[in-house]
Amino acid sequence: MNPNKKNTSNNKNIKTPKFNFYWIYGIIFVLFIGYQLFNDGNMSSRNLSQNEFKTILDANDIEKIMIVNRDIANIYIKKEALEKEKYKKDKGSLYTSNSPLYFYDFGDLQNFEKELKAEKEAKNLDFDTSNVERTNLLDQIFMYLPFIFLIGLWIYFMRRMSGGGAGGGGQIFSIGKSKAKLFDQDQKVKTSFKDVAGLEGAKEEVQEIVDFLKSPDKYTSLGGKIPKGALLVGPPGTGKTLLAKAVAGEAHVPFFSLSGSDFVEMFVGVGASRVRDLFKQAQQKAPSIIFIDEIDAVGRSRGKNNITGGNDERENTLNQLLTEMDGFGTDTNVIVLAATNRADVLDKALLRAGRFDRQIYVDLPDLNERAAIFKVHIKPLKLSKDVDIDFLSQQTPGFSGADIANLCNEAALIAARKSKKAVHHQDFLDAVDRIVGGLEKKNKIIAPKEKKTIAYHEAGHATASWMLEHAAPLVKVTIVPRGQSLGAAWYLPEERQIVQSEQMLDEMCATLAGRAAEKLMFNKISTGALNDLEKVTKQARAMVTIYGLNEKIGNLTYYDSSGQSDYNFTKPYSEKTAQIIDKEISKIIEEQFERAVQILSKNKDKLTTLAELLLEKEVIFKKDLEVIFGKRPFKEEEKEIIDKKTENTIDKTNSENSSKTQE
Repeated sequence: MNPNKKNTSNNKNIKTPKFNFYWIYGIIFVLFIGYQLFNDGNMSSRNLSQNEFKTILDANDIEKIMIVNRDIANIYIKKEALEKEKYKKDKGSLYTSNSPLYFYDFGDLQNFEKELKAEKEAKNLDFDTSNVERTNLLDQIFMYLPFIFLIGLWIYFMRRMSGGGAGGGGQIFSIGKSKAKLFDQDQKVKTSFKDVAGLEGAKEEVQEIVDFLKSPDKYTSLGGKIPKGALLVGPPGTGKTLLAKAVAGEAHVPFFSLSGSDFVEMFVGVGASRVRDLFKQAQQKAPSIIFIDEIDAVGRSRGKNNITGGNDERENTLNQLLTEMDGFGTDTNVIVLAATNRADVLDKALLRAGRFDRQIYVDLPDLNERAAIFKVHIKPLKLSKDVDIDFLSQQTPGFSGADIANLCNEAALIAARKSKKAVHHQDFLDAVDRIVGGLEKKNKIIAPKEKKTIAYHEAGHATASWMLEHAAPLVKVTIVPRGQSLGAAWYLPEERQIVQSEQMLDEMCATLAGRAAEKLMFNKISTGALNDLEKVTKQARAMVTIYGLNEKIGNLTYYDSSGQSDYNFTKPYSEKTAQIIDKEISKIIEEQFERAVQILSKNKDKLTTLAELLLEKEVIFKKDLEVIFGKRPFKEEEKEIIDKKTENTIDKTNSENSSKTQE
């Protein structure tokens, strides 16, 4: 290899600094300072003492004395006297014939002048004297330096405020400007509807908006009008923002994207100003789309926070948004998309037709949609051949799109941690374990007595769920600590759209069976059932006060879907009704607890066998329960999904964790 070529390539890689206009200012400043320093006579002069001055004065070697600023005397030596040895030594490298050789700090000017006059007359000296006023620019600069600094600072901020600096949204004069990000031909969004798995109904709704923007004549020829807006509503993680990104990628029109919190500012009137500026920009680029994520930040119902003084600024912003969307003079092709998971707190005027003509509910994905979402998120992964997507979609009821994305990423991390070259099926199942139950803590020290209590507690859950018709089928029971829990039981719940009272009661009975097992076997109860009690209390309260499943209360519900009850001081029922509600809730829970005790009493020997097996193995599966209890005595309508290869796996619970028990 030629070394010269190597050096040439290295020289090309050396980055040279880019030219900056401020370099010119720096060079001028340095030259100016240098000129002042080298042009100053004091640089070539030496200070004289009083005795030295008198000696030179008596020798009549002084040609001229120049008094500068009534403070310092510059001493000029005669040309013939400069040849003397003592003056040659005092000549510096910067000395010239026009510069003083010495300078003398004389003190009081009046006394100095009298002294010079007396010496000149007494000794017949022939030097000249003069007075000059000289201005030192460098001293002047240092004198006015604080003012120069303040002026420079003021110019800097004025440039920032007028848009000269970076960050338009953070400048003072542009604080009322919109913070929306514009996506157009120059900055395209690569997401399309192909990247959005599931959400078929929601995609049809928003795709019609895209079609209208692409070919409006198809709709306007029949007298139709472009919809003003669409509101995407649904639980967190279901893909509302992703759907909006797909609209931006498919529409091929200017797309303005921002969050509801971008309108909020500490200054009065800024939010309304930003709304006006946003719609002004959108109208200039019409047809266009505006997407407001988390619109509940500014769209909350007005006049409901009067107790705390309210938030007039947010209400002003909302009023301006309402006017821009459907006001007196709004007839432009600007479509507003918005997303929120708190539609119950939005203002009624914002939700009416003419502003948001369509409310698109983006629900949790079903079985087929989960399979499609898995296929999207496993594309960047290196998968092994044993990965079964259909099985994984069946194992994850209640998972949102974000949950599935997290699951796929966690499986890849687990496989990398084990130094695998591909992500295997078991890695996905371990990821479910990790997400649902937390990190496994095998080294956590548990006393044998406590471990036995935990084993019987979990065995109680497993036994009751096996003997109850409507309880979810068991998948796995473990007494290995995970996260904050000491033990857990996993089930595979049905994907129900409605729930009957018998199903809720069976689930409550199975949940209380752990505490019932402790009572039956040890005649003592522990604090380990806190999660169980919290869950059944919520279920019992929902049965009585929300779903109307209690005979005493009747067909009444005290649930307010509008969310207005959150701002009321009074309950929607009397004190007498409140006492009945409390009694009925307690009655339901105690009945199911006694029912769980009876079921476990009938199967006490099997419960003991199961608990001992759990103490021995620490983890047991459905096949172990079949050995002890036999097949479930009920006809299972659901399809069997756990095959021989994956019997030693766990399952994801539903979205509300209603079928999972942790202590």
